[in-house]
Amino acid sequence: MNGQQTHPGAIDHLPVFVTAPGQTDVLFVVTVVLLLGIVLGIGLLYLHLHALPERVAHRTNKVQMEIVAILALLALFTHEHLFWIAALLLAFVQLPDFSTPVASMAESLEKLSRREDGLSEKPVEDRRRGEAEVDRHPEEEAGQGAAVREAVAASRPLADKVTTQG
Repeated sequence: MNGQQTHPGAIDHLPVFVTAPGQTDVLFVVTVVLLLGIVLGIGLLYLHLHALPERVAHRTNKVQMEIVAILALLALFTHEHLFWIAALLLAFVQLPDFSTPVASMAESLEKLSRREDGLSEKPVEDRRRGEAEVDRHPEEEAGQGAAVREAVAASRPLADKVTTQG
């Protein structure tokens, strides 16, 4: 038998997974590769599932998406599942958009306040540029002042006109 003696208590036929001394253990190599693949696969599945609220929240507004992202990040680092559940629920619920109507109201009030002050509807930069012009004549400034006073008087409500005249 090739110069090697087997132990008298050993059987004649050894299983496939038993390797001879000095040879590569194929079963061990396959097991390690399979185990690494399974661990990486489960990790990727976990991270993919963990990012689900953020992917769903991308179709919502920016503030809601940022809150969902923060909750998901807290859930990742603290291992508190309540944060992840809150992020998932918040991602699926559409919050009403309060900022657009409020911004529109603020813009309208700003326009109204400019009209009541007698200021023009021009942007602030144009008004500042007009105020910075130094080479005006005193006669022109007096005429412009009267025009502004007339515009203010014309824009006031009728009740204001009655109280100022009476």
